[in-house]
Amino acid sequence: MDCDVAVIGGGIHGVGVAQAAAAAGYSVVLLEQYATLAQGTSSRSSKLIHGGLRYLENFDFALVAECLRERHYLLQNAPSIVKLKPVYIPVYKHSKRPAWMIRAGLSLYALLGGLKKEARFSRVKDINIPELALLNKAELRTVYRYYEAQTDDSMLTVAVMRSAQDMGAELKLGCEVQSIVIQEHGCEIQYQSNNSVEQLSAASVVNAAGPWAHRVQTLITPTQQNVEIDLVQGTHIILPFELGENIYYIESPIDGRPVFVMPWYGDTMVGTTELVFDDDPASTKPTGKEIEYLLETFYTYFPAIKNKNLPTCESFSGLRVLPRSAENANKRSRETIYLCDRESKPRMVSIFGGKLTAYRATAEIALNKIKESLPLRSAIAETRNINLFG
Repeated sequence: MDCDVAVIGGGIHGVGVAQAAAAAGYSVVLLEQYATLAQGTSSRSSKLIHGGLRYLENFDFALVAECLRERHYLLQNAPSIVKLKPVYIPVYKHSKRPAWMIRAGLSLYALLGGLKKEARFSRVKDINIPELALLNKAELRTVYRYYEAQTDDSMLTVAVMRSAQDMGAELKLGCEVQSIVIQEHGCEIQYQSNNSVEQLSAASVVNAAGPWAHRVQTLITPTQQNVEIDLVQGTHIILPFELGENIYYIESPIDGRPVFVMPWYGDTMVGTTELVFDDDPASTKPTGKEIEYLLETFYTYFPAIKNKNLPTCESFSGLRVLPRSAENANKRSRETIYLCDRESKPRMVSIFGGKLTAYRATAEIALNKIKESLPLRSAIAETRNINLFG
């Protein structure tokens, strides 16, 4: 065998699995189709390490608790990349979610976060504080303040991979997988690199290809079960205007969807949308309708900025992997799906979905799925204690 664990995909979940496997003492090779890491969703997220306050509406309590726990680890281990910031939630006369509901949600959020300082909230007693100077005050009832963490998702992905490499993991960029043959005691991967076809043998394989995971699943011999998923596009816009170092959690006046407004390298980022996408993942791009949706939402809450005649905004989009459903994407479960080639001693596991915040927990679960097929090794580190540097 060339390695114990082969990982397909250089997004946050792929590098997370590489880190987890290397920390457990396994030899690891990660294959990424592009020339750099984080070329897909892992560089096009909302840049937040958060517990998912809105998931409480769908009763996803376990997911919220997991994300808050993982956020705590990242705040401790990656202070140069993951930074805690105040988030303001304005509640208006016309808001879909009244003040009592917001307060109840934030109270539960704090409890699920173990009542740690970073999980607590408060009501802003004076709405005329400088942080809210540009916020629309018409029919404003109250404002709540709680805390979330912001990150540079590309930088975090690179930092996690670097920590995996420090523990012996190997990274191969520009490698497009062509086939995976599952054998009784391992897997053979064929991939193209620099116009040549290469082979890699591994005791187990983890498919962490994000929006491409469904396609990778079709490359496996013998033919494997696949899952019914949707790719859901999320678009963000970047306005050339500095609103401050605070984050605002607002409702779209169009459909009541939660939208974040946050600082981003001296500009202001607004997102996100949810649009079912059925094309090649590499071709995702913002639509005019999504951009208009985000602009209308932003200017509803910050009308004074609309008169500043800002230049055309930048925009980008990424893809979430969600279970297929007739439900509105905002209401769907965010549960991660793990698909193994067999129940006993699986040689391959595919990851569908997952959250940026919970990448470490997702990686540990995926690794545990294939551990019975791996040789005995001595662990060299615990991933929840590994320091990450930007």
